[in-house]
Amino acid sequence: MSQLQALLNDGLIRTKHVENAAIININERKVCASTSGFYVPPENAINLIYTFYNNLMQVRREGLYFKQKHYKCVRADEDSIYLKNPDGGLIAVKTNAFILIATYKVGMYPSVCVEAVEKLADYFRDKGS
Repeated sequence: MSQLQALLNDGLIRTKHVENAAIININERKVCASTSGFYVPPENAINLIYTFYNNLMQVRREGLYFKQKHYKCVRADEDSIYLKNPDGGLIAVKTNAFILIATYKVGMYPSVCVEAVEKLADYFRDKGS
């Protein structure tokens, strides 16, 4: 298990309010770590990068498709995108080098998921990445 995967498991999955998580390397435009069994298609990774840099207004209006599910936008700014649908939600947070994504399902607390992802993003920002 890589150090990034360990951070995902220890910082996010252990909260019991994050179903799956991944880290996208912005410069390489690909997933560099993910929790066990969570596959993020390359087009979804590239779409999230594009969304943060060029498409926030459209996401606010129309939501976002991720892994063939539509999510309604709850919040979208230059650092964070919070989305939900009837099955759960998706949190995406941008740092200098990465986009952290996490999903939660019905029965999990979205606020705990958000707090955990934002805290991990702050850790990366403090490290300069």
